Amino acid sequence: MYNILLIGKELPDSLSFCESLKENNNQIFTSAKTDAEAIQFEAENIYATTWNKASAVSARTFLIKAENKLEKIDHVIFYFDAAFLTTKFDTDRSEELSSTIDQLINSYLFTSSELLKRLEQKQEAVTVTFLVREYPSKYELSTSSSKGAGLVPASSIVSIAQAAFMAMAEHFSTCVNDHDYLSVILAKCPFNNELFKSDKALAQWLLECFASLSQSKHRQTVKQAGSWNKAGSKLASGFSLFK
Repeated sequence: MYNILLIGKELPDSLSFCESLKENNNQIFTSAKTDAEAIQFEAENIYATTWNKASAVSARTFLIKAENKLEKIDHVIFYFDAAFLTTKFDTDRSEELSSTIDQLINSYLFTSSELLKRLEQKQEAVTVTFLVREYPSKYELSTSSSKGAGLVPASSIVSIAQAAFMAMAEHFSTCVNDHDYLSVILAKCPFNNELFKSDKALAQWLLECFASLSQSKHRQTVKQAGSWNKAGSKLASGFSLFK
């Protein structure tokens, strides 16, 4: 059984992902859009709270609530679902940029920074996964003749936030040498990946990864932690991730 903290995609939009993650009595803690939605799925071992994405203090409180509810966190998943966000943030209106940046960039920066502080305090074994469901930008679609036919490109802010998320993940991955209790998985799921259409399938794949990691006796290197891996790939022997 795993205790899993999911950061990024919120309930109820993340329900399929969460329901798949809670296989084998796993417990999930995540965020929800409203207080009513936060308590709606507790009977299913899916717990949630609301938080202010523009506040580092609120991010810290969110993590403390997760720790109190789960007691011990085994896995943390940062999920940037660019494909889903493209449907929600499809324009680049200047009057909305500040709040959008809070939701798509600052929220991840605050929680990852606060998480690292708390991991350093507790020094308990944990795996942190950064999963991005990639979606192409207008530039990528305009410069490629073979992919994305018929797709509506992501707005500028979603493309920028996707790049920021990946840069943040890469930076976080460099911590493994100094934190021997920490393992990191970086995972991409591009739009032409067979798992792209199913949150359930992505969650199942992550559970398989967690099981494989738990069986490994080899410590992760910075190179391994910092390599982006294709969703659906299998773990190689000796903790050589997703080659």
